[in-house]
Amino acid sequence: MENRKLAFMSIIFLLTLSMMLIAGCSKDNAKPVSSESGEAEIKSMSGKELVKQNSATEKDQVLIIDVRSEEEYNAGHIPHAINIFIDEMEGRFDEIEDYKDKPIILYCNTGNRSRKAAEILASNGFKDVTNAQGVKEFEYDLVHYKDVRGAAFQKIIDEDKDIILVDVRPEKQVKEEGMMEGAINVPFDAVEENLVKLPKDKTIALYCNTGTKSSEAAKQLESLGYENVVNAIEGVKEYAFTLVK
Repeated sequence: MENRKLAFMSIIFLLTLSMMLIAGCSKDNAKPVSSESGEAEIKSMSGKELVKQNSATEKDQVLIIDVRSEEEYNAGHIPHAINIFIDEMEGRFDEIEDYKDKPIILYCNTGNRSRKAAEILASNGFKDVTNAQGVKEFEYDLVHYKDVRGAAFQKIIDEDKDIILVDVRPEKQVKEEGMMEGAINVPFDAVEENLVKLPKDKTIALYCNTGTKSSEAAKQLESLGYENVVNAIEGVKEYAFTLVK
């Protein structure tokens, strides 16, 4: 009887030990990715959640990055998303350095490349990184015009002297605050009435206060057959563009 009792207790002990080891392994597998400035847990996000985050009222709180190739990005990307190819990520940290402590959302086709890109960011000190559902797994409303941050927008208009630079803010605001040098004013709600000023064989570069109205204008131009449109996701209220009257 005593031997049976000892055998039973031994079995209970081994089962308990096994469960503790399994729990420990699971915990190790789920631990946050280590980074230079601490530990950053890579979060996940559904397509539905990303669409909500990308709404006009919430989009300015995050930076969305499409980590696919330029060709894939141009074929259709999520609105307000900039393009940084995963193979170029480590060489372009300077473009997103100001988001080291702010939310960054990454996506690709299926979540695999964006997961790897998220690990790269987390291991280099980026503290709030999320991997979102890919464009092959969720039916996003994709666009084809190019979305860029303020500095990249400034570089584009500096280098392309043949570009059509368009301020889509209301006329009253433009008169009070001025526009970027060389820009024309086409209010976002009067695009179709001003198409004569926007030749299709030129690159059309749009900006506004925060990138919301300019993205609406970009979508409208895209629907009208314009193929070379660039939108500044950071407008004059978010980036230090020089305005002149």
